[in-house]
Amino acid sequence: MQIDKLKGQELDDLFDGILSLESKEDCYKFFDDICTSNELVSLKQRFQVAKLINEGMTYSKIQEKTGASSATVSRVKRCIDYGSGGYITVLSKME
Repeated sequence: MQIDKLKGQELDDLFDGILSLESKEDCYKFFDDICTSNELVSLKQRFQVAKLINEGMTYSKIQEKTGASSATVSRVKRCIDYGSGGYITVLSKME
């Protein structure tokens, strides 16, 4: 896991803070403060790509629908197939 290099109290504090959020409005406020617009665009695009991959959509349709590059689609697919399971965990909880 690539995140293992970053593990520590500071990252735990960030995750505890995120886990304390109780509403979408809380999320909007927090992520507005902590992320730049470009970071949020990247995060939401990657998550949409993951959702569409999970739904079985083709790479070309995903690129067309999300505006993501082929490299981004491939990277997200690689994370889904060989990563830590984070995308699948979240997507399955949303079903």
